[in-house]
Amino acid sequence: MLKEEILVRSESVVARVVAGETLIVPVRATVGDLASIYSFNGTGTLIWKLLESPRSVAQLATAVAQAYEVEPAQAERDVTNFVSEMKSVGLVEVPASVAMAGD
Repeated sequence: MLKEEILVRSESVVARVVAGETLIVPVRATVGDLASIYSFNGTGTLIWKLLESPRSVAQLATAVAQAYEVEPAQAERDVTNFVSEMKSVGLVEVPASVAMAGD
């Protein structure tokens, strides 16, 4: 995953904050897939909130480094891994406008 790759939340999920954690439920064929609920801690919640609008991995890593006072290189590694996992299960995607511009 490139650190300049632009990502945004998938439109096929529903998210709610419950007791300080963000719960994500994928929606398949208009029904919530309750067998595939994801729960994010504070860092994951920050990333999810930022992905309300398109962001690059580098932008996300900068925000995490500032919020949690960690080294930028460590934040970039952690964010890259987290976002890769979210992308692989369909929670985030490349926005259509960015994907079309790259074609």
